[in-house]
Amino acid sequence: MADPARQDRFRDRDNRRHWRPRRAFSARSAETSSTVFLILRRMRAPLIVLITIFAVSVLGLTLIPGRDAAGHPTRMGFFDAFYFMSYTATTIGYGEIPQPFTGAQRLWVMAAIYLTVIGWAYAIGSLLTLLQDRAFRQALRLQRFTRTVSRLREPFLLIVGYGQTGKLLGRSLDAIGRRFVVLDMSGERVDSLDVDSYHADVPGLAGDAGNPHTLAVAGLEHPRCEGVLALTDNDEVNLVVAMTAALVRPDLPVIARTVSPAIEHRMRAFGSPTVVNPFDRFGDHLGLALRSPASYQLMSWLESGPGADLPEPGRLPRAGRWVICGYGRFGRKLTEDLRAEGLDVVILDRQPDDLTGTAVVVGDASEPAVLARAGLEQAVGFVAGTDNDTTNLSLIAAARQVNPALFIASRQNRPASAPLFAAMDVDRLLVPTEMVAREVYAQLSTPLLWRFLQHMPARGDDWAAEVIGRLRQQCGRRLGSVWKVTLNDRDAPALVSWLRAGDARLGTMLNSPQDRSTPLAAVPLLLQRDSESILGPNGDTILAPGDQLLFVGRPSARRSLLDTMTHHAVSEYVLTGRSVPSGWLWQRLTGRVPHSSRYEGFPDA
Repeated sequence: MADPARQDRFRDRDNRRHWRPRRAFSARSAETSSTVFLILRRMRAPLIVLITIFAVSVLGLTLIPGRDAAGHPTRMGFFDAFYFMSYTATTIGYGEIPQPFTGAQRLWVMAAIYLTVIGWAYAIGSLLTLLQDRAFRQALRLQRFTRTVSRLREPFLLIVGYGQTGKLLGRSLDAIGRRFVVLDMSGERVDSLDVDSYHADVPGLAGDAGNPHTLAVAGLEHPRCEGVLALTDNDEVNLVVAMTAALVRPDLPVIARTVSPAIEHRMRAFGSPTVVNPFDRFGDHLGLALRSPASYQLMSWLESGPGADLPEPGRLPRAGRWVICGYGRFGRKLTEDLRAEGLDVVILDRQPDDLTGTAVVVGDASEPAVLARAGLEQAVGFVAGTDNDTTNLSLIAAARQVNPALFIASRQNRPASAPLFAAMDVDRLLVPTEMVAREVYAQLSTPLLWRFLQHMPARGDDWAAEVIGRLRQQCGRRLGSVWKVTLNDRDAPALVSWLRAGDARLGTMLNSPQDRSTPLAAVPLLLQRDSESILGPNGDTILAPGDQLLFVGRPSARRSLLDTMTHHAVSEYVLTGRSVPSGWLWQRLTGRVPHSSRYEGFPDA
């Protein structure tokens, strides 16, 4: 009788084999074979012509009799004939071998030379035509791309869609040293990777992202692929990317862009992707600016990345009547968010649909009579939310003529319209591509930063204003570095003994290694301990092994904190004020050994 436990092990092994993703190297070999077959197919006729001319020429030399030095008849062997035609056809010309030719042989060689020239001209012309062939160049480009991706030995992200969002995100990821691979439908966008000023080479492939095979070629199944970003402007394509990643690589994190709630729901049916809806986020940000302007200012500053200037508070939106022009996807979501804040919303649209129980004014919002019916004189806010930038700009101008004190929010659809919206001095501007790029960057650069941004509004406006004040005191008006530290044996070996003994406090750890009476220019934003998130931990917080901390501060503070975490002599001084030699020999001669070294049982290196 078979062993049940053994059968279960074999069944589990078969299941793992069944669900194991295919290796990306099979795609590389397939693309290489297709390139070779394309060359052979296009060059088949020229090669046949050349081989035929060469074979006939060699055969003729072997059949036509010659004469040796004594005048006796002789025939040339196949090897000598092949050798002679080889250097003659390649225009080298060593002479007549093995003895001078007869007239018949020279006549045949002349005919062979002209035939060879014709054959080479035909072959070279066909080769030049092949090199200019679009399919051949695409095959070579695809082969070079698959070879480059297969040779990647460091983790990389697969960015699907290299439009404005992809470019903004690519520059931010390159600035922090993250590698990525690009897949886009447009060949022009992929070609622009060669001229973009990236620190590392970025492989790019022009292809249909809705094809699972194309995603596999782009590196989805590569063992070093650590995430997929679906950032195209087509929600259906982003859905296919999220579905393919969930089915082929369920272990990979997926971040997808969409503006459709229905598509978002379908995406979430496949695993747990992170969905970024710029329309939804803009409404959340506007609501946050209404409730907690300091929290909104802090969020905008941190999402902008290191080196960003502190955004000005600007005019704050007020409670009262809001007028929204355009009731598409953006207008619907923003109406829901504003009404959730308890605000009165009036909608202006030429052809409103599904507006039962909603205050609606039907007509062209650029006409003064229509604006008058919407009560724009008594309104406090105006939103130009159509999908046409020219229309939005004209609506803003018309609204300001009626009520110059309006708080203006608008949607910018095309990057080329940025100077016009800047000249209009809009209070809040939604640029979907930039908002998606900031959201994705906040999630990828430091996951703890994204967690902090999610929980930060709940602490209130006064707390956010206090954090901004501390950041300004330590970093000035330009945001410093944002980094995460993990207090474990690998990243903080000099602090492990203090952490286990419960003698390490956050405020003490942030003392300067040069003068422990001076604190480092770093602000702790978040302490993650298991599943507990502590925002803005104070200096008396006792640290424990495994804690993760999120800091914002100057790069010098980051380097000093790294010394405290890795050097036993530095941690001894920072935590206790006791100075010990850094070298093992001087420690033994003076008898001053770091506490951590004694505790762990090995000398400080």
